[in-house]
Amino acid sequence: MKSDPAAERRRFQRFNFEGTVRLYSGTAMWETKLVDVSLKGVLIERPAEWNGKIGGGYRMDLRINNSVIISMGVSIAHIMPHRLGCRWEKIDLDSFAQLKRLIELNLGDPALLNRELSALGS
Repeated sequence: MKSDPAAERRRFQRFNFEGTVRLYSGTAMWETKLVDVSLKGVLIERPAEWNGKIGGGYRMDLRINNSVIISMGVSIAHIMPHRLGCRWEKIDLDSFAQLKRLIELNLGDPALLNRELSALGS
């Protein structure tokens, strides 16, 4: 079986969650579905009528499991026909704590979480 070069380069594990996303620009808002989350970014379904570009800045609100709300500023890291990859740029302490807890619960190993947190600084 061939390995995935992108997955080998990825320093942050991704986790699939059921969730919805609201993506805000200065003049518009789009609702879409969450695909997956990592400690440094998020993959979402590309909203209908969205026509942004790589590097564009947005505010994003994630609602996971109908209760956890995580808000952050993101930039578009990559665009695919049906998905957008977003990188966290700015996240408040409460939202980061929620995100960290979700990742921690899904990793199941505190050493793995510490490794990912260390990678944030590099």
